[in-house]
Amino acid sequence: MKQKLIAGNWKMNGSLEANDALVRAVAAGMQDAKCDVALCVPAPYPAQVQMLKAGSKLDIGAQDVSQHAGGAFTGEVSAPMLREFGVRYAIVGHSERRQYHGETDAVVAEKAKTALAHGVTPIVCVGETLAQREAGQTEEVVKRQMAAVIHVNGHCISEIVVAYEPVWAIGTGKTATPAQAAEVHALLRKQLLAASAHAGRVPILYGGSMNAANAASLLAQPDIDGGLIGGASLKAPDFLQIIAAASA
Repeated sequence: MKQKLIAGNWKMNGSLEANDALVRAVAAGMQDAKCDVALCVPAPYPAQVQMLKAGSKLDIGAQDVSQHAGGAFTGEVSAPMLREFGVRYAIVGHSERRQYHGETDAVVAEKAKTALAHGVTPIVCVGETLAQREAGQTEEVVKRQMAAVIHVNGHCISEIVVAYEPVWAIGTGKTATPAQAAEVHALLRKQLLAASAHAGRVPILYGGSMNAANAASLLAQPDIDGGLIGGASLKAPDFLQIIAAASA
């Protein structure tokens, strides 16, 4: 059985002082972890976290990556740049990027492709809004979003990470029930396996308000291979409790 992956997404939070305390506490508390752990930090901080995590099993992640490898793209951060700072993962297609920055399925697919080409593992986010769920469109939406990534990256789709993040459960305190989450994870697994016989090794994370209280019940479900953790990743005790649940 593959190890679970717990990835913290700090979003636009952090400071040199706060990061120091948080990373040191997480690194010290996860020494016996039996899962993979990553911290997806804002763009200014990979160098700091790289130094703080020395000697620990923590991996570094970015919250976004450009679809371009370099050039005249002011404000963008490329995958080769991230690799120089020891970044292993990059979130692509987070619902906040889709909503506030107009990222399309096609752009998300290209970002995943560029990340893979330069040794960065994309954490590809898919998920439906509340309106789409209530209209019975969950399957249609997540399959469309996933299909775009498979179409562009089919030859190496088994190298990605997927995160199912029901948009209605992000930062709202609402969470999909374990059964609701498992249903969508099973759907995504079937779609991935249809694209590649090796896609069984793709971790599919749950990313909708997983916290210390509900982590164990969610992580016990079939095809839920970890979590993409928002607010709880900013609190070392809560984040460590989720890591413990994934290590059980």
